[in-house]
This record gives sequence, structure tokens and C-alpha cells, in this order.
Amino acid sequence: MKTQQEATKNSAGLIIAITCLLSIGYAILRYHIVGTVPWKDFPFFIFNKGISLAAFILLSFNFSVGPLNNIGIKVSEGWLNARKALGMTGFLLVLIHALISFMLFKPEIFAKFFEENGSLTLFAGLSMLGGILSFVVLWAYNLSFQTHMIEDKAFIKFITSRKFLLISMLLSLVHLFFMGYEGWLNPSAWNGGLPPISLIAFTFFVVAYIINLFGRK
Repeated sequence: MKTQQEATKNSAGLIIAITCLLSIGYAILRYHIVGTVPWKDFPFFIFNKGISLAAFILLSFNFSVGPLNNIGIKVSEGWLNARKALGMTGFLLVLIHALISFMLFKPEIFAKFFEENGSLTLFAGLSMLGGILSFVVLWAYNLSFQTHMIEDKAFIKFITSRKFLLISMLLSLVHLFFMGYEGWLNPSAWNGGLPPISLIAFTFFVVAYIINLFGRK
């Protein structure tokens, strides 16, 4: 039986703080310290990369902590109690990432995603579509935590179902894959030999997807 202390323990604050610090720190290290991106680009361009990594890691934790427990891997009560906060924080970071990316997404900055006539390449279009659909799905998932939606049992059951979550994660994987796979295939061009942020985020989500595939009821 859980003690009162175990029932109320919540590690969300610590997990979120460490994840954000490490993610933004990695972005600074890869692009500024061992890379060639000028520091003037940190407040918008590089910060956006850092929070996007933090968002995907937090969402990976949110989706996977419960299923890990289901397959017999003991997860602390602090992590289990942190799931709601991790998911909502991850969603808010995704929202910030989407807004910043929308402002930055132009041929002058992301030339590889545009044709000479200014239209999107096929893979860029697939990535954007996956990202938009994933965002909508995450938004719907977060609605399930709103007080005024709690009584809509049919909605809650669908949004939190195994099938819905697996589809939402798959859409995120599509976004990450088509956004960065070209850079993943050329390790010799990695700044300081450090893997691209999109590859790290993709790896976290693949592991989370596998855990959910076998551990989510």
C-alpha cells in the first residue's frame, strides 16, 4: 500500500528543469561552441532548437512512464505522479516551438526545404504536415485534462486510448524524420561529432513508441 508521502511525491519540477537545461545546453554546445552559428542567433534560432528537444523528451517521458510500469519495470511514484505536468509542459514547449518555427521558416534560413521557385520540397511538405497533425493531436490530448471535459467519458476514452496515442507519436516521428534525416546520414558533417537535435529527439520518440506499443493497455 502506498504511503501518504509516496502518493503525493511529484518529481515533475526537477525533471522539467534538468531536461530544459540539458537540452538548451546541448543546443548551445553543438551550434555555438563547437559549431559556427553566431551568438546573436541564440535568442530565437538556437533557443528554438533547445526547447524543441526538451519538448520531445518530456513528451516521451509522459507517454512512457505508465507503460514501463505495466511491463514490469519499476517506476518511482514521483515519476508516475509527474506525468500530467510533463505532458502539459511538453505541449506548451511544442506550441512555443511551432510559433517560433513559423516565423523562421523561410528560404533564407531553411534553404534545403524550398525549391528554386519558393515552393516546399516533397519531404519538407511531409514534415510540415506531420508536424501540424501531431500538434493538433497533442492539443486534443491535452484537452482531456481540462476540467470541463472530464465528464465527456467517450471523448476521454478515445483521446487516451492506445490507438490514438500511437498515431499521435507516429505523426511526430514523421515530422522529425523528414525534417532532419538528410543530416543524420552524414556524420562527418556533424558539429564536433555531436548528433543533430532532430536525431536525438527521434531516438527518444522511437524508444517511447516501442515502449507504448508493448506496455500500453
